[in-house]
Amino acid sequence: MTDLTLLHTAKVHCATFDRLAPQADLHHVVRPDWLARAQNGIDDRLAAEIAAAVKAAEAPVLCSCTTIGPVAEAAGAIRIDWPMMMQAALIGGPVLLAYCLDSTAQPSQALLRRAFGRSDPQLTCLQLAPHWPLFEAGQTASFNQALAADIEQALTQQRYGCVVLAQASMAGAAGMIQTDVPVLASPEIATQALLPAP
Repeated sequence: MTDLTLLHTAKVHCATFDRLAPQADLHHVVRPDWLARAQNGIDDRLAAEIAAAVKAAEAPVLCSCTTIGPVAEAAGAIRIDWPMMMQAALIGGPVLLAYCLDSTAQPSQALLRRAFGRSDPQLTCLQLAPHWPLFEAGQTASFNQALAADIEQALTQQRYGCVVLAQASMAGAAGMIQTDVPVLASPEIATQALLPAP
């Protein structure tokens, strides 16, 4: 019996979740074309494909892509960043929200504000798009180092309650950022929330 079905738009996330939940029976669905097609907005055809994948799953579905997250959630999936946003709300603001893809910005901000409810997250957004080509080229170490450097620089300019790494792809930078401010990454937080340790 599959414990969790995961919808990914990058193959690299399969290894991440296999490492985080080695005892779980995970089914990975990898569709990089969905992210490419979603960059200019999600049309009805793409939304239908995502919904069909969610409905076809035999286990709860976790969508690891922030961009297609709202559509997957509407079809019944759990968004990878929801447990993270809830944790950010528990910590409180001000929140530094870091992201690379512009298509991530609006869904991430909306979900964070949902988690905070009537409270003001005192949100600052940090767009790190210049580093995304490193991720696409598979240069993960350089990508993580570049993210960490820019986020550390931003942390010198204002005191924050927490840092939210909007995309699962950015999780590797979390442990590299030199700060006493909590840095939240979605894969580990979502895994802990959905697959509690036995």
